[in-house]
Amino acid sequence: MSDYLIGIDIGTQGTKAALFSADGTCHASAFRASKLRRPGAGRVEEDPEDQVKSVFATIRACLSKSRIDNHSVAGVAIAGQMAGVLGIGRDGRAVTPYDSWLDTRCAPQIDRMRKNAGPEIIEKTGGPASFNHGPKILWWKKNHPGIFRSVAAFIQPSGYAAMRLCGQDAASAFIDRTYLHFSGFAHSTRNAWDEDLCSAFGIDPEKLPRIVPSHQVIGEVSAASASGLRRGTPVVAGCGDTAASFLACGATRENVCVDVAGTASVFAATTPRFLPDVKSGILSCGQSAVPGLWHPYAYINGGGMNLEWFKDSIAGTSLAKLDALASKLTPADDAPFFVPHLAGRVSPAWPQLRGSWAGLTWSHGAAELYRAVLEGVALEYGIYRDVLKSLDRGFKMAEIRITGGGERSKVWNRIKASALGCPVVQMSRTEGAPMGCALLAGFGVGVLKDIDRAAQKWVGRGAVTKPERGEAECYERRLKRYRELLTLLNIWANP
Repeated sequence: MSDYLIGIDIGTQGTKAALFSADGTCHASAFRASKLRRPGAGRVEEDPEDQVKSVFATIRACLSKSRIDNHSVAGVAIAGQMAGVLGIGRDGRAVTPYDSWLDTRCAPQIDRMRKNAGPEIIEKTGGPASFNHGPKILWWKKNHPGIFRSVAAFIQPSGYAAMRLCGQDAASAFIDRTYLHFSGFAHSTRNAWDEDLCSAFGIDPEKLPRIVPSHQVIGEVSAASASGLRRGTPVVAGCGDTAASFLACGATRENVCVDVAGTASVFAATTPRFLPDVKSGILSCGQSAVPGLWHPYAYINGGGMNLEWFKDSIAGTSLAKLDALASKLTPADDAPFFVPHLAGRVSPAWPQLRGSWAGLTWSHGAAELYRAVLEGVALEYGIYRDVLKSLDRGFKMAEIRITGGGERSKVWNRIKASALGCPVVQMSRTEGAPMGCALLAGFGVGVLKDIDRAAQKWVGRGAVTKPERGEAECYERRLKRYRELLTLLNIWANP
């Protein structure tokens, strides 16, 4: 019986694949590190062929480890980095490197899009022009017109790998709906390319791929595939890696929030409504991989990386010991503040703002400084929560499901629960985005009839941390002061 499912995630650090049975049991996983290239200032690229090879290699490894016959695999789906692009020619092969979401060379094009159509882009796509698809496409058009003319379609790594699995050319190029808020040129509620936005920036919609649902079968594994999968295995569109992580947390119903406590700190809600944040530009609103749902979200670039930086560069001890020190403290009005934007603030785009501590006294040591680092993320999340409530007066946070390496910190979970006034629920499973993609694969090929029910069955809930009332009141006072601090520091950073 063909009821095994494979999910793959082409992440920034590497590609991970996992093989599941229809009941959610993980039978094997595999990882292959990525090869980031930095050929110049602000430039971060990957070779699309290396990404494809990593997908094939991790699939083969899963099949080998599990000893499951490839005829038993019912379907496969791929997630990937969301904000970068690569261009393919008519034959379906890459003609540009993968222009990573970490690549900042398109800054002039971001300014152009914001000045010419900033609010319209947010209103239609759900997200602002940033280091994402629209500005990157315009960069290639301006700086490499010859290469740009040879591009038949701009797509993402997950779509490219899926097409290569199926041996497809550019006529089959696709993008799934979860990416559209990064596009700069889409009308997200219509699931279509917007003629006015394309015309405003001189982009021919023919260079943009077809838009498909995340669970749509886009092809079958071809005979030429080196993945080890049988010829004819259905390939499902998949989704962006963040959207796949939300699926893996069971964010398949209204009011479930997610905290991705990884390299970046991502806070997201789940709503049945499209909520473009035109006024503040803090939240982006992307489609869920679950039909009919949306994820308003924002993130701190390097929020989790700040902990490693503090551990290695300042404290010189382990995170476990720092957590123990911070857990002995309680929230206090006179505790120091930490601004977590060491790489600039991205939600909203305040690129000149940098990290800092404020309110230090001689009585503050490593414990207070580290706790301030933890609190900085929670206070930033408080701003995101309040924007959500302003966009949707009826929005209520049922719980926050936390995933990523940071979920292991009990003191951080307690800080977040109290600062946000909502229970924080740890996930007992660690497969992340690949599991989300396996759910999509199963739904797309019909092995799983209801993706919400399947997700609730697959997802494992762990420890629950509830807010402390007295602490919550202190954090509300601190949140007000934190907002004021951010505003003043941004004025200072932009003389």
